[in-house]
Formats: sequence, structure tokens, C-alpha cells
Amino acid sequence: MPIAKTKAKSSQEFVAIKEIRDDVIILEDKAMRMILMASSLNFALKSAEEQEAIILQYREFLNSLDFSVQFFIESRHLNINPYLDTLKEAGKKQVNELLKIQIREYVDFVKNFVSLTEIVSKTFYIVVPFSPPAFGGAKTGPLGIPNVFGMFGKKGAADKVDLKEEKFEEYKSQLLQRVQAVIQGLSRIGIRAVSLNTEELIELFYKLYNPEELINEGMAVPKPEIETEK
Repeated sequence: MPIAKTKAKSSQEFVAIKEIRDDVIILEDKAMRMILMASSLNFALKSAEEQEAIILQYREFLNSLDFSVQFFIESRHLNINPYLDTLKEAGKKQVNELLKIQIREYVDFVKNFVSLTEIVSKTFYIVVPFSPPAFGGAKTGPLGIPNVFGMFGKKGAADKVDLKEEKFEEYKSQLLQRVQAVIQGLSRIGIRAVSLNTEELIELFYKLYNPEELINEGMAVPKPEIETEK
């Protein structure tokens, strides 16, 4: 009996994003999201007093918000082969024998170090939502990945609602107010945050849902790791 072949679905069928317009993600239910990229804070290197102050400031920041935000950490296993190839080429062109030896030893050191230690880079994002009262929220997770946190809209919900340009600008203005509140709150803790523009948002989603392209290009592969919601 022949086995029916199933056609692979595209990422667009799983991601509840209708469009990205003017640095704003618009979901299928017309709810809106902006994504901030945040700097890191080496909490472990702080003194006990500094750690306590950071915790208190962070608590005050969360309590000051009258809307939900979502934190998303993207981990990437670094592929250093292109870097090592560059070093090898530089070593071949080097006329100084001592420098050649040093470059070769450095390449061997990095190879051995990477073989023993998993090197991962982390990027921190904050998803800031705005759902017009008539639309409501939905049950998908960070960056359109379905889960219980409800930060991205459920595909197919409220599709009949048309987001006119004037309404878009009005809602975007309210969303920007929330974004500024988050940026200012995080700055008091010593964390810098900036909103991603349209091009950066497209690149982010493309990399998340096309990891095989990153492998082929020798780039770091994203690995969604943690998502939490306030």
C-alpha cells in the first residue's frame, strides 16, 4: 500500500504574523508588538549590596508596568571555523617565521578550547504588546512561537477587522509609550535597550526559522532557550 507523502509546511503557517510595518509587528488578529534588544548585566560579578539594589530596582520596574511584557533569550552555538580559516590564511601570508608559529599555536589552542567548552552567545529581547480593546489577545509565545504566554496573536482570530492607517498610527503611538516606559525602567538598572527596526525584525525571524541557512553560511545557529512573561 503506497504511503501518502505529506507536504512540508512553511514557517508562515506556524507564525501568527500578518505583516511588519514601520518597525511594528502586526498579528493576524491585528494586535501589535514591538521588540527591544537589551544589553546584558553580569549579575554574578556584582557585590552583595549591588545585587540587592538591582533586584529591588527590577522589582520596582515590573511593578510600575500596567501591561505585560515578555522576555526572550536567544542562544547561539558559535561556529568559529570561518574565524580559524581567516587566521590560517593570514598565517600563510606571514613572512615572519615567529609570527607564523604563534598564529599556528593560537589556532590549535582555540580548536582545543572549543572542543572542551561549548561556546554560546546570548541575545536578550523584550516583546512589548499592544492589543486594541476590540481585538483582545491570543495564545502564542515569543516571536510568534506558540505557547501559553499569549504575547502573539492566534492565527485566524479577528481576521475581518481592518487596521486602517489612522488607527495604526494611533495604536502605534500608544505602543511607543509602552516601549519608552520599558526602556526607561531598564536604564535605571543599568540595562540599555533599543527597539528593532523593520529590517532587523525580518532578519531576526528569518534566522530563527531558517537555521539551516546559517549552518551553510558558517554563521551562529540560534537556539531559542527561555521565555518568561511579566
